[in-house]
Amino acid sequence: MKNTKKILIVDDEENIRLLFKKALEKKNYTVHTAQNAEDALQKIKKQKYLLIFSDIFMDGENGLTLIKKVKKIDLQSKIVIMTAQDTMNNTIEAMQSGAYDYISKPFDFDNVYNLVDRVEANREIPIPSIPAKEDLIYEHSIESIVGKSPAMQDIFKTIGKSAASDLTILITGESGTGKELIAQTMHYYSKRKDHPFVCINCAAISRELLESELFGHEKGAFTGAVEQKKGKFEIAKGGTLFLDEIGDMEPSLQAKILRVLQNKDFYRVGGKEVLEADVRIIAATNQNLESLMKQKLFREDLFHRLNVINISIPPLRDRMEDVTLLANYFLNKNATNLSQGEIYLSPETLKILTSYSWRGNIRELENVIKRAVVLASSGPILSEHLPEHIISEDFKTTGTDNLLNVRFRQLILEFFVKNQEAQDGRIYEEIIQLVERQLFEVALEKHSGKQVSVAKTLGINRNTLKRKIDAMKIEVKKNRPNNSP
Repeated sequence: MKNTKKILIVDDEENIRLLFKKALEKKNYTVHTAQNAEDALQKIKKQKYLLIFSDIFMDGENGLTLIKKVKKIDLQSKIVIMTAQDTMNNTIEAMQSGAYDYISKPFDFDNVYNLVDRVEANREIPIPSIPAKEDLIYEHSIESIVGKSPAMQDIFKTIGKSAASDLTILITGESGTGKELIAQTMHYYSKRKDHPFVCINCAAISRELLESELFGHEKGAFTGAVEQKKGKFEIAKGGTLFLDEIGDMEPSLQAKILRVLQNKDFYRVGGKEVLEADVRIIAATNQNLESLMKQKLFREDLFHRLNVINISIPPLRDRMEDVTLLANYFLNKNATNLSQGEIYLSPETLKILTSYSWRGNIRELENVIKRAVVLASSGPILSEHLPEHIISEDFKTTGTDNLLNVRFRQLILEFFVKNQEAQDGRIYEEIIQLVERQLFEVALEKHSGKQVSVAKTLGINRNTLKRKIDAMKIEVKKNRPNNSP
């Protein structure tokens, strides 16, 4: 059992090796180091390690190649990939190659210690791994999923571990969170990637037409069926069928989907020939299926058939650390076609974007960025290029202090731009007077001109308030009696 306390660090940077060695030796682990994959393999052939930490990019063979070779020596070896470039592709490829986990630089050693403790506690439990496909180069042909938040990294790991199987997947999440993109990615990394990915929105088609769209129909099966038609199950043969918004499917049709999942075959509408259902099913919904089951609107047996692997996509408001990353991704994606020069997000705009609640999730963010790119054309994207509802969202949602800070700063910057020639030393006084005037006018309006109430609300002396109102010649509008004309 002594050998299971040993840990191997593989990195071509000496400072990383020493950093890990010092940190893990504090926890009484025996730490060995290797500066490249070849050196690591020599050590791994001689002894077993509780855990192997390997950089993904090194001189010579990279970390993914090392995983493949280590798995040939010992399939149960647990390897954690380390990188400073925690992209979706790196994470998924690492997990598909058989990595136990994936961590990003700079390292949080509390997380590293928890990881080691978990491995030690579960070292008798075999970790499923996906056989690496030799000489396969992943060049993602669809849009990348962007996200560095822990929730998204967990989703990438789940895709990496489950994509190669034919198990059914249920993707849940609010509208606009990217459920179809997750399904496409699952297909791309599966053994069915060279066959069709077919999507159908179950909420957009009536029950009668949906059955025909899914299973096809024979000529004369119903009025208007003038010829035989293939359904999505036939079109997707060998590939993946994505049933989007399956929570909106009527129970009678749910029963037929259940039969396909159970028997792997189906009939066209009006047909007698049994057809093979050679597809992998991925379903998605923005509804609470458990609630629908209680209302007898969704079949419990179908739910369990679909929910073999569940991927729950968090709303954007629950992973706000990804907003800046996503905003810049969409900016770069659309700048070439929509802008007229170099364009970028100003700090003030980023503050607003990272304070907004994003009820429309990623889809809303992308549309906001597209709009801003068109309006700004080039140079910085400012708050004026954003939709008004994002800037003026309820303070309870965005945070009063942050929103005021963003808007005041932008107004002051604009003031300086418009008064570049001012050299008389009056800018401070003018800005303060502008702010006070707006504050007093709004407060007086809210309190129907009652200066005593305004002074109490603002926390200033009543005489001070009156003096300032008189000096600024602010008109105090008092409420008229109810019987006034």
